[in-house]
Amino acid sequence: MKYDNLKYISGADSRGLCHKGCGRQDHQLNTYDWLADIPGNDSSTDLVEVQFKNTRKGYYHNVNGLDLKKGDIVAVESTPGHDIGVVTLTGQLVNLQVKKANLKSLDDIKRIYRIAKEQDIATWEEAKAREHATMIQSRQIAKDLGLQMKIGDVEYQGDGNKAIFYYIADERVDFRQLIKVLADVFHVRIEMKQIGARQEAGRIGGTGPCGRELCCATWMKAFSSVSTNAARFQDISLNPQKLAGMCAKLKCCLNYEVDTYLEAGKKFPPHDIVLQTQDSDYYFFKQDILAGIITYSTDKRLAANLETISPERANEIIEMNKRGEKPAELNNEETEPKDKQPQDLIESEDITRFDKAKKKKKKN
Repeated sequence: MKYDNLKYISGADSRGLCHKGCGRQDHQLNTYDWLADIPGNDSSTDLVEVQFKNTRKGYYHNVNGLDLKKGDIVAVESTPGHDIGVVTLTGQLVNLQVKKANLKSLDDIKRIYRIAKEQDIATWEEAKAREHATMIQSRQIAKDLGLQMKIGDVEYQGDGNKAIFYYIADERVDFRQLIKVLADVFHVRIEMKQIGARQEAGRIGGTGPCGRELCCATWMKAFSSVSTNAARFQDISLNPQKLAGMCAKLKCCLNYEVDTYLEAGKKFPPHDIVLQTQDSDYYFFKQDILAGIITYSTDKRLAANLETISPERANEIIEMNKRGEKPAELNNEETEPKDKQPQDLIESEDITRFDKAKKKKKKN
C-alpha cells in the first residue's frame, strides 16, 4: 500500500492516519485512542505501538524522543537489521496494550531508530513487491519436497534481509530442508511461523455473511473455541454451510449471544416433560427464547393441535400435574402472551406519493 495516496479524515494531520484515533482506517486491529485529546498524553510514556503487515504488531521504546504521531512510518530495531512499520498508537493506552499482549519480558522491547527516510521507504516498497511472487514460488518448493503444509503469506522485513513465511499444517512438519532451499533461492534469512485457519482469515481479510468486515481482521485478537452446542442453545439450524465462516471453521460470532440465550432459557421447562390437561396430553414442539413463548403439540412427532403459551404458564401446569391436578385447557386467556408483531414504520407510507403531481394553489 502506498501511504502517500491515503485519504485522510478531516482534522487529521498530513502525516498519516487520523490522529484522533477514530475508525478502522487502513490497518487491521486499529485501536481507538480515546485519550488523544488529553494534554500530556503523548509524553506520559515512551512506548509506541507499531504495526507491520496485516495483523502483526510490535511495541517499541522511543528512546530518541521523536515527535511521533499516528501514521508516521518509522524504522525500528530488528534481528538482524531494521524493520519498517507504521505508528498506530501512542500515549497511555500503549501500556494497556502491552499488558494485553502478555509479553514475556519488558526488557525485550526494542527501540525505534528514526522516522523512515525516502531511501528506507523505497527499500521497503521494493521488498513488499516481491512478497507475492515469493509466496507462489515457496508453495511450489514445499510441494516438490512433499511437505503437507500450505504457505499462506510471506512478509519481508523492511530492509529486505529477512522473510517471514506463515504456514498452515494439520500435523507437525519437519521443514529444515525447506528452510535451506528457501535460503538458497531467495538469499534472505528465513523464519517460519505456524498460524491457524482463523489467523489466516484475519490476515487476508474479507467480508462476512453479515455484510461487515471479518471480526478477526478488525478487532478480534484472541480466538476462543467454538462448538456446535452454541448453535443448539440458540436454536440455529446445524447446517455446516451456514455455521462455517470464511476460514471454513465455526463462526466466532456463535459465541457472542450464547450467554444471553442460556440465561433466558433458564425460565423454560425441560423439553421432555409432558403437560397433562383434562382433554389431552401435550408434548414439546418448539420454543422461541427471545420472544418468551413455547409451543406444544398433542402428537409427539407431528404438529397437531398446536398451543402456544408462556413459560410461566407451562411451569404452572407442571406444578399442578405434580399435585395430581389437571387444568381444563392448556391455554389460559389471562396468561396468554400477546402476539407482538414488529411494526413497519413506513408501511403506511405510499411509495408512489412522490409521483403524484402537486395541486397548484389558485391565486386570489
